[in-house]
Amino acid sequence: MDVYFNTKRDLLVVKTGYPMPPAAAQGKWRKSKKRVTKVSDEISSALQRQGYYMRKLRDLHSNRD
Repeated sequence: MDVYFNTKRDLLVVKTGYPMPPAAAQGKWRKSKKRVTKVSDEISSALQRQGYYMRKLRDLHSNRD
């Protein structure tokens, strides 16, 4: 899987070999150079369903409260 971040530090995980989803077409995404070996169940189920997983950074911070 390929992991991307944009300038707002939003997270996008795409199955290797899949194109960027239309929802991520806006903005500039940078591919992470770090290798990913394991992801959460939420991310893996989203990858199986739709081929990608996208989360905004502020969604992560709101879940911490």
